[in-house]
Amino acid sequence: MTAPAPTSENATERTPFRVLICDEMNPGNLDHEGFQIDYQGNMDRAETLRRLPEYDALITRSRTKVDRELIDAAGPRLKVIGRGGVGVDNIDLEYASLRGLLILNAPESNNVSAAELAVMHLMAAARGLTRSDRNTRAGTWDRKFLGLELKDKTLGIVGLGRIGSIVADRAQGLRLKVVAYDPYVPESKFERLGIERTETLEDLLRRVDFLTVHTPLTEETSGMIGADELALLKKDAIVVNAARGGIVNEQALVNALNSGHLFAAGVDVFVEEPPTAEHIFLQAPNLGITAHLGANTREAQERVGAEIVSRVLDALKGDVSKGAVNAPALDAKTLEALGGYLTLGEKLGRIQAQLLPGAHEVEVTFRGEFPVDPSPVVTAVLVGYLSGSTDETPNMINARALARERGIDVAIREEQDSPDYQTEVIVKILSHNADKDRVRTVGGTVFGKSPRLTRLRDYRVELEPEGYILIASNQDKPGAVAKLSNLLGTWGVNIAGMALGRAEKGGQALFTLTLDDNLTPEQLQAIRALDVIESAFLVRV
Repeated sequence: MTAPAPTSENATERTPFRVLICDEMNPGNLDHEGFQIDYQGNMDRAETLRRLPEYDALITRSRTKVDRELIDAAGPRLKVIGRGGVGVDNIDLEYASLRGLLILNAPESNNVSAAELAVMHLMAAARGLTRSDRNTRAGTWDRKFLGLELKDKTLGIVGLGRIGSIVADRAQGLRLKVVAYDPYVPESKFERLGIERTETLEDLLRRVDFLTVHTPLTEETSGMIGADELALLKKDAIVVNAARGGIVNEQALVNALNSGHLFAAGVDVFVEEPPTAEHIFLQAPNLGITAHLGANTREAQERVGAEIVSRVLDALKGDVSKGAVNAPALDAKTLEALGGYLTLGEKLGRIQAQLLPGAHEVEVTFRGEFPVDPSPVVTAVLVGYLSGSTDETPNMINARALARERGIDVAIREEQDSPDYQTEVIVKILSHNADKDRVRTVGGTVFGKSPRLTRLRDYRVELEPEGYILIASNQDKPGAVAKLSNLLGTWGVNIAGMALGRAEKGGQALFTLTLDDNLTPEQLQAIRALDVIESAFLVRV
């Protein structure tokens, strides 16, 4: 999507962009050259519908429902909708995108507030604040309760995005030792923050006295801290979840508190909000609860208003790199020519994110003659690579900015010929670690409109990148595929497709299987234990 640009060579002579703010917020300075910003908090719907056709942009909070009726009433002049805060549940995102409207939000505005709330929960849990408050109000003056000091203890952070990084900074100020687990963040960020990195979640859990989670809620992170993970923590550990409901399994957390394994816990989020009167958290011992207040400070609310206004004005001037929620509308010619390659690029990026997270460099090579400039495919690769690993949802507008923020260098190469296909996209990921550099390479092409996986490392394969893909390496000897297939059959896992590749006869070989179903960690470990298998990885496309 291209934001509107001034139509006159002399910007001072053009008609100002008009922006309507129809919900209550603190928008900060409204005097900007080239813009007329009208602020009317709590504007009623009928008035909004009547006046909206006069504006280039609309800014709301959660009160105003930006549905089809409102979007249709806006007419052709409206180009941008800004939502103060994180969520966009009040906006019909699909219909707005269909109508070519750019949707923006300001999710970073509450980062400090959310981080400070997590630290507050940690401190309150360590000193029994909730417990003592409840007992004192009930008439019990309990001065025998012994809390815990934070100084010289170890805090484990799962997810070192913007909020996790702020928590780490605050924790170091409290003289805590900080270790973190985030496979999607490069080593350079850990070094810059002075934080020790653990290679696995299990390593982190076994070492820490306190645990806090700061990851997006995805299929990968949902329930990632369950009964088994809590059992790995030291006795009398503290757990804090001020990120998303469901990252820490609710029942498992209550069980660990009831058993006495955990000293205390603090939560700001629930799976279902608001909770019912019978929710298990409400009767759990030593559990501090807040009502999803991460963003609720005066300062955060002031920042969110000023930030969303700034982003809307930037978008109207042509800069759509910050806060974009929906993807841009490519012109029909580009979409027709590159549609299959855009899908391919996102799939290759998603595969690489699972094979080698925490990249420092992404190199995309285009081989052959493409019908149009293939550079949008690079952005699609970054969308796939960053999906599920950032505080913001990556899309074709913000993916390059998010990559820069994570310290990922992006390189593009072009080769005139492709030895095996008319066109081919090769994605190479490089990660620089203290012990050694690691590289992963995948490639693909498009048949008609259908993406195909053509390369894994130095091996040629040909496979439709769909569902679950099991990538296994072995010595090129008879029986490997049969043994693996038989094992999958005993689990009732169906093989939808297969591709074989080898470097040379009798040497290293690689085969890939597309599966209809996911595999459990135990099943994947059983595959790796087969005497004919050297390595095995499962990726979801």
